[in-house]
Amino acid sequence: MHFLLLSVTCSVLVSVLLKLAPRRGWDVGQMITWNYLAAALLSAWLLKPPAASLHQPDAPWVALLVLAAVLPTLFLVLAAAVRHAGIVRTDVSQRLSLLLSLGAAFVFFGERAGALKLAGIGLGLLAVLGILARPADSAPDRRGWLLLLAVWAGFALVDVMLKQLAMSGTPASAALLVAFVLAFFGMSAIQLWRMLRDGMRPGLRHAAAGLGLGLLNFGNIVFYVRAHQALPDSPATVFATMNIGVVVLGTLVGVLAFRERTSGLNRAAIALAILAIALIALASTR
Repeated sequence: MHFLLLSVTCSVLVSVLLKLAPRRGWDVGQMITWNYLAAALLSAWLLKPPAASLHQPDAPWVALLVLAAVLPTLFLVLAAAVRHAGIVRTDVSQRLSLLLSLGAAFVFFGERAGALKLAGIGLGLLAVLGILARPADSAPDRRGWLLLLAVWAGFALVDVMLKQLAMSGTPASAALLVAFVLAFFGMSAIQLWRMLRDGMRPGLRHAAAGLGLGLLNFGNIVFYVRAHQALPDSPATVFATMNIGVVVLGTLVGVLAFRERTSGLNRAAIALAILAIALIALASTR
């Protein structure tokens, strides 16, 4: 269970670092670039992904290139969502992306939809609507809820792409390593363009923050994998604890540490999100 607690903590701390970035003057673009270097090096060192599948003539390089483009784009959207909509609503939206992933599994991968899963999806969709709502006395924030929708859809897209890569025979660890490396080079090119066009100046503090971000990003992944390995007969427990844990801890951190405001509708939606995740996890055991 300690692996799950570490994974949940790393996931929420990623949002915390992104929330702190503008306050500390850290350049988010540089942070995300260095994050992928750290994640790639740690993946190669600790996961030791098998590279043989990537040498095959039918290796899914198009899908890998798309994944490498989607990951940093989604990270930038995540940073903007945390800044404009807060940690609470962003983390819940991120975890509710499983609704779209399940929908894709039903449509594209032939998974069956039982009553419990359908109930969980229905409650989850209601939760999404409640999460998007702003407190009544707050100024309208169209950009905030658009970013939350982008986070919701983006994480589901990554999940679907990883499923497709797995079906092609590419191990997830190898796919992630390639995506991290390509994302690092792609983001490095963007930072060079920013330097030439806007006079952006690289800095060690941005790099240090980015390497810390990469450590947390990798920690979230590897501890989640280790939790599944430690509890091989309880995948639904791991899934539910991870997702509910991020929702609960993210809410506590957002409200207590950053004084983020939530309406009664937001709080009801968070409760619905937890119930939806629990129902989907319960359905997976049957």
